[in-house]
Order: sequence, then structure tokens, then C-alpha cells
Amino acid sequence: MYYDFGELIAIVTSVLIPLIVLIVIAKVVGGIVGAAGRSQHGTVSDGYQGVFYVIQQQHVGVIERLGKFNQVVGPGFHVRVPIIDRVRDVNLMTEDEHITFDAKTEDNVTIELDVSVQYHVDYSQPLEGPSGIYKSLYTLTDPVAQMKDYFADALRSQIPSRKLDEVFTEKDAIARAIDEVVSEKMLEYGYVIVTTLITSIKLPKDVQQSMNRIIASKNDLESAKNEAEADRQKTVIAAQAKAEAMEAEGRGIANQRVAIAQGIRDSIDVIQGSELTSEEANRLFEYTQHIGMMEAFAQAGASTVVLPSEFSQTAPVLRDLLVAEEAKKAQEQ
Repeated sequence: MYYDFGELIAIVTSVLIPLIVLIVIAKVVGGIVGAAGRSQHGTVSDGYQGVFYVIQQQHVGVIERLGKFNQVVGPGFHVRVPIIDRVRDVNLMTEDEHITFDAKTEDNVTIELDVSVQYHVDYSQPLEGPSGIYKSLYTLTDPVAQMKDYFADALRSQIPSRKLDEVFTEKDAIARAIDEVVSEKMLEYGYVIVTTLITSIKLPKDVQQSMNRIIASKNDLESAKNEAEADRQKTVIAAQAKAEAMEAEGRGIANQRVAIAQGIRDSIDVIQGSELTSEEANRLFEYTQHIGMMEAFAQAGASTVVLPSEFSQTAPVLRDLLVAEEAKKAQEQ
């Protein structure tokens, strides 16, 4: 069976045109679905494959035309030239990477540090030319792994110069130091280090137990010192109070004696002014003092009287007392 050339062209056309239409429809549908269902890996995702695609907010699309950087497009709806253009999605949001390092301190203790690094692609520069977006995509093959290496190098240059307790007390200073070093390097590759945090410092189990014992001993020593200081303060305060009380008591006794002496002198002056001799005045004064003493003795409820063994010197006084006692008994009868 023979066909002429016109009929052959018509048959091929009738087959190819629907096939081309189906391919275009598949590309369109695939592009839309691909834009909605693509997966993210770090700051750069797999390229869009469809004719139509949508860039999400806080993302940009990098268009490569025939394998060469062409331009950067912002969020929104876009059209891609199939086969010629390749679109790569770059995430501009801040990423959080957790890294674990081990290092040895100055006192030869190996510790493990958990570091949290927050970073994002540098979007402060214009989109055209060698911007941060361009550098982040075309200067590093594995940005996260290379960033980890920079942090490990910076961290291990900081820890060996510090003792274990200094690592804990200067944790924030260490984080700032390594942040400054790594930030400068990563900015050259189009990445901004937002902040660096040392979230955890882990010690070997035996070292941790030793540190707990040391801290407990220090706390016990401090507590003992505080208790001893408190006892000392109590003793000092009690001694001061006692000294002040004795001083006040001494001043009171001295004032009392001055008052007694003054009263005695005034009494003697009064007695001498009543035309009595000095000897009679003295004896009268002794008698009144004795009466006062006996009154105080009676009021105190004492039952014991201590008298001198010889009464020759005080015979006149005793005789007077005996006479007074006899007179009192006679009145009572």
C-alpha cells in the first residue's frame, strides 16, 4: 500500500500535535504541583521543573539560563522557559543548627559542648551581581558542614586557654568570641550568623562527681565559718553588754558611795551643831547606823547575826541596846 507525501504528513501531524499538547499540559500541571509539593533542604531546595511556578514569601528564586546565573526573582507567580531555564529556591528565613563539639580545658578535662547557631542568607545587598544570595549558592558546596568546621576550630582555640570553672563562668564570653570569628568568615560566603549560644556543657561522670563533692565541701566550710562567726559575734556582743553593765553598775555604786559620804558628813555637821562633843557625836552616829543596819537586817528576813568576838570596844553601845530592849519589854508588859 502506497501513501503520497501529503497523506503521510497529515498522519504524522495528527499524531504529534495531540502528543505535544499532552506534554505541555503535563509540564504545566507538573510545574504547579512541583511548586506546591517540593521539599526543603537547608537554605536551597531542588529546582522547579514546571512551566509555571510560585515563589513563597521569605524565599527567592535563582534563575539559571543554560547553566549560567541569570537573575534573582522575588515571591510571586512566575513562568519558566522549559529546558532552557532552571529555577532554584533559596530560603531567606533564619535557620537553627545544633552542633556538638568536644574540647579539652587547660586543666586537662575533656568536655562536650552543645552549640546552637542561628543564621540566614545575607539578603541585605542588591539582588543583582555578587550579592549574598549569589554567594550562598555558588561559593560553598555544603554550607552547614563548612560552618561547623569553622565553629569547631574557633571553639577549640578558646577552651584550652581556660580552666574548667572558667569555662562555666565565661560561657557567654566564649560564645561571643567564636561568633565574631565565624561571622566574619561566613559573611564572605553570603551567610549572616545571627547569634551563637552555648546551650550545654557536659562533663565526664567522674569529673562531675568530683565537682559536686568539691562544691559540697566548700558549702560545708562556708557554713562552718558562718556559724563560728555568728558565735564569735554573740560572745563579743555579750562581753560588750556585760562590760557596759558593769561600768554602769560601778558608776552607780560610786555615786551611791558619794551620796552616802555626803549624807554622813551632813549628819555629822548637824549633830556637832547640837552642842555635842565630837566623841558623843560619833557615838550617836554609830548608834543610828547600827539601828538602820538592824532594820535592814530584819526586813531581809535573815536569821543569823555575826557579832565580834570581843565586845569591850563596843560595850557602851551594847549597854544602850540592852537598856533599850529592857525598856521595850517593860512597856509591852
